[in-house]
Amino acid sequence: MTLEIDDKQFNDIIASVMDELPQDYIKHMQNVAITYQDNPTEAQEKELKLRRSSLLLGLFEGVPKTESYGVSRLPSKITLFKNPLLEVSADLVNFREQVKRTLWHEIAHYYGLNHARINQLEKKNQKRT
Repeated sequence: MTLEIDDKQFNDIIASVMDELPQDYIKHMQNVAITYQDNPTEAQEKELKLRRSSLLLGLFEGVPKTESYGVSRLPSKITLFKNPLLEVSADLVNFREQVKRTLWHEIAHYYGLNHARINQLEKKNQKRT
């Protein structure tokens, strides 16, 4: 059985998991669009030098908040990729968790956090839920 999610369901899941992420980080995001698309574009794959076997679940494009120095810039963008997320998900519950984890990861990149700090904050957040 293949899991299928339409765009409305995907959008609803994204909105729902936003409420579950650390709200201190969510409320201080500025000038960031959160979008989704079915798959990464060829240009995104080329820019990231992805191998054919790689799956890109999400992508932060822009200037991390730690590097913006309060200067107004073009909006940053976080994109979640529906088909790769579906590919790594066994069921709807797992899909929702993958979306939540990927979105948190990309938001953390907006804040300039490294992977060690992202994992530390994930664990802290899991203890609160």
